[in-house]
Amino acid sequence: MSPDISLHLLGQLLWKAVAVSAPLLLTVLVVGLAVSIFQVVTQIQEMSLTFIPKLLASVAILVLIGPWMLGQLIAYSSSLIRSIPRLV
Repeated sequence: MSPDISLHLLGQLLWKAVAVSAPLLLTVLVVGLAVSIFQVVTQIQEMSLTFIPKLLASVAILVLIGPWMLGQLIAYSSSLIRSIPRLV
């Protein structure tokens, strides 16, 4: 396998990882920002107030988008495994 092919595969892997993790990370970012703004406005500084909404949002996103995420990972893995004879 040449270095060009391995760098191409690494690039595909990184972009797939970004695409799969982006919905979860963006959701947690938006929820965290909303909770922080709420805490600043109300001056409530409770630590569980920042943790619990992020946890609930993460679980909700994983339930809703989890099958898509799994499908993307399976498709990438199967295409990579199928291309092993061609790459070696």
